[in-house]
Amino acid sequence: MSQRLTVIMYHYVRDLSRTRYPAIKALMTSQFEEQIEYLKRNYTIVKAEDCLAALYDGAELPRKACLLTFDDGYIDHFETVFPILEKNGVKGCFFPPAKAILAHEVLDVNKIHFILASAATRLECLMNDVYRCLDKYRERYCLESNDYYYSRLAVKSRFDTADVIFIKKLLQTGLEEDARRFITGELFKKYVTADEKAFSRELYMDLGHLKSMSVSGMCIGGHGYDHSWLDNLPAEKQEREIDESIELLRLVCGSVKDWVMSYPHGGYNDSLIAMLKKKGCAMAFTSKVGVAVLSRKSAFTMKRFDTNDLPNGAKTEVYNNDE
Repeated sequence: MSQRLTVIMYHYVRDLSRTRYPAIKALMTSQFEEQIEYLKRNYTIVKAEDCLAALYDGAELPRKACLLTFDDGYIDHFETVFPILEKNGVKGCFFPPAKAILAHEVLDVNKIHFILASAATRLECLMNDVYRCLDKYRERYCLESNDYYYSRLAVKSRFDTADVIFIKKLLQTGLEEDARRFITGELFKKYVTADEKAFSRELYMDLGHLKSMSVSGMCIGGHGYDHSWLDNLPAEKQEREIDESIELLRLVCGSVKDWVMSYPHGGYNDSLIAMLKKKGCAMAFTSKVGVAVLSRKSAFTMKRFDTNDLPNGAKTEVYNNDE
C-alpha cells in the first residue's frame, strides 16, 4: 500500500502591517506560528530525506506525516520562517529560483505581485495602464485587441477577482515573452520602483542565507532559474533552466545528489520529468491540491496543499492523509 504525505506550500510569511506593501498576499507571522503549532499537534513533520527513504528504500513514514515547503527564495524564509522552525525543532524544504539569488533581479512573477499590491486601491488605473501598454506594443508584437485578451483570460479563481486574474495571466503567459517583459517592466517602474537591484536585495535571500539554512539541516531544492512556466519551454530551454538551478544547489550545498524540485507555477510535462531524472533529481512537487502519494510512479507529480487551505486556528481539525 502506498504511503500518504501531507505537503504544505508556503510563499510570503510576514507581518504585513509593518511592511511597505500591506496588500501583498502573505501569511501573517502569527498565523504561521499557529499553523506550526497545529501541525505539530496533529501530524509528524518530516524531512525531505525521510520522504526519499520512503520512496526508494522502503522506509516507513509516520502515519500522519507532513512536509513543509517554501517556494521562491524570499528573505521572509530566512528572517521569519527559519527561526520559527528552529525554535520548534522541525525542518523544511526551500526552493529558491537561481536568478533571484545569483543575479539580484526581480522575477517577473514578483514584479506582478508588487504591481498588484501597489495598485490594490486603484485597480481601475492599473487596468487602464495595462490597456495603454497593449495599445503601445500592438503593432510591434502583432497583439490582438484588448477585448480579446480580457475575454480569454479574465476568469475568477478561488483567490482572485477576474480583473486580477486577467492581469496575472496576461503578464505571465498571455503574451509572447518580449512583450510581457516590456509591459511588466514599465508597470513595475511606475507602480513600485525603478531601482530593481535594491528591491531585489530586500526581497530575496542570498547565498549566505541559504548556506546557513543548509548547514542547519534545512533542505534546499531546485526551482528553475527564471521562474518560468517550464512546461511551455522547448527541451533545450528546460535543460538550461535545470542546469542553472543545479549550479545554485552546488554553490549552496557542495555536492548535488538526489535533489528535489518544486515546479515554478506548478508547470511540468513528460520531457521535463525525463530530464529531471537524468539530472539526478529524486522527487518533484506540483501545485495540484491534494494529499501526496509516495510511490515511484508519482515521485515527480507530488501534490501539495496551499497554506490558505490550512485552518488559521491552532486547534482546528483539518486533513487526514490516511484517506
